[in-house]
Amino acid sequence: MKVLSIQSVVAHGHVGNSAAVFPLQRIGVEVVPIPTVNFSNHTGYGAWRGPLLPPSDVAEILLGVEERGIFPQVDAVLSGYQGGTGIADVIIDAVRRVKAANPAALYACDPVMGNAKSGCFVAPEIPVLLRDRVVPVADIITPNQFELGFLTGTEPASVEETLASADLARAMGPSTVLVTSVERPDRQEGTIEMLVVDDAGAWLVSTPHLPFKANGSGDVTAALFTAHYVQTKDAALALERTASSVFDLIDLTYRSGERELRLVQAQEFYAAPRMQFKAEQVR
Repeated sequence: MKVLSIQSVVAHGHVGNSAAVFPLQRIGVEVVPIPTVNFSNHTGYGAWRGPLLPPSDVAEILLGVEERGIFPQVDAVLSGYQGGTGIADVIIDAVRRVKAANPAALYACDPVMGNAKSGCFVAPEIPVLLRDRVVPVADIITPNQFELGFLTGTEPASVEETLASADLARAMGPSTVLVTSVERPDRQEGTIEMLVVDDAGAWLVSTPHLPFKANGSGDVTAALFTAHYVQTKDAALALERTASSVFDLIDLTYRSGERELRLVQAQEFYAAPRMQFKAEQVR
């Protein structure tokens, strides 16, 4: 499998491609990483250095990859945090060209814009751009519950409401919606859930909720789910594998006391997921 991943890069820590590439490689996926920023560290520190790449530079890198004859080999395009408004056009054009070269290729978009606790943490134009232009061309999207609400103009809380919102999102274009960080009021205490919906049905998986903010864990989730889904075409299995790997990554990081993901130390959890969580079919 080959994934073209258009995301940020940081020198220290693990977010964007600096979170997604190694887990994908560890499960046997060939990754073509395209940088959108090259920062010293992620912005959660409040200070960072390094350039936000102009969209024209990102387009040039993509053109060079295309000229090497890579696009027909790409099974999935993956995108995450979009630092500026101009990068959306570059991503959409790259998806179009990849699909022209390989019609079976899928586009997975992680529509990063914020979360329920922090609200939106991207430029005000980005959520609207994601909703109106990027999500409609995606095959897979991986929003958290807050982002799903913005995309669909809803406030999902219960499983039924989250399913209804996912259906609205699917009507926008994507056939598969993975909702991360589902926090329904009636869930078991001390847990957090993920929900996936596709043409075959809907499944919910529950894991322990650790009191820890793990920057980059969403990027790992989107990457692993995309790869497992493309490989298996089985949403429930892809969800179980992803939940297993990501929980063990976050748990290891939490127990280490470190701020940054223990991405390398957790590598066996990607290669051989423990499959300790069972997805429940809810539709």
